[in-house]
Amino acid sequence: MRKILLVDNGSLRPQATLNLRRLALALNRTTGHEVEAASLLHSYKIPAEELEGQKAVSLGPLAEQLAAQGTTELVILPFFFGPSQALTRYLPERLAEVQARYPTLGIKVALPLVDTLAPLDLRLAQLLADNVRERMEGLSPPKVVLVDHGSPIPEVTAVRNYLAGQLSVLLSDEASCVAFASMERREGEAYRFNEPLLVDLLASPAMADSEVILAMLFLSPGRHAGEGGDIAEICQQAMANSPGLRVTTTRLAGEHDGILEVLTTRLSEGLVGSPLLLSLPASA
Repeated sequence: MRKILLVDNGSLRPQATLNLRRLALALNRTTGHEVEAASLLHSYKIPAEELEGQKAVSLGPLAEQLAAQGTTELVILPFFFGPSQALTRYLPERLAEVQARYPTLGIKVALPLVDTLAPLDLRLAQLLADNVRERMEGLSPPKVVLVDHGSPIPEVTAVRNYLAGQLSVLLSDEASCVAFASMERREGEAYRFNEPLLVDLLASPAMADSEVILAMLFLSPGRHAGEGGDIAEICQQAMANSPGLRVTTTRLAGEHDGILEVLTTRLSEGLVGSPLLLSLPASA
């Protein structure tokens, strides 16, 4: 018996879990496969009354429950842009614990949304461009900044930069420039690859007296990209410090309907077994 789980990192904000459930339901409808939403961390702490009466579930306990009920194949569909540590370290460690208790359980983990080694795929960049165009006003081409959270993993930041390059081509006739920035970074020279920071970029002379559109490389609303979150505070402070600066944020990448098409592709790949981020075959 096979079960498919759409998995995100998790958030304490109910909007993130509700968005994950929305996409899982959409995948049910478009693919004909039953897909359930689960989070790696955090979301289980959200009160059920903030989640339409249904508590969020964590991947580890859910995987054990499914295995105990007779599931023999678990397909994990990551709701992540790139190969974060949550996918490459925490997830396999947690799944190995489950498999140690239920050795007949086979596990496949599909690739994240962006695979920089695959043939050219513009779908993520196209939905980001759509989101930017929704915010374009006036006759002057705006400056566009693709902003993500920032990561301690160079490969994740490389995904952001890869998408920024694609976005620059797609908006070449509509934006005066396309740049990228991180919301935050860890201290130390080892993490300098995250720069520029959004707060520094918005304060730079190059952005003064400009219309700037932030293309939000985030999947679900949370304390960083949600209403009143960290990004909003950074933008408000930047405009207060530079009265000629006008900053507008797009909706989140994960809120665009086009994300469903990419997830459908990753699910199809995961079901046939190639390519995969991780495969843990059953031992019996």
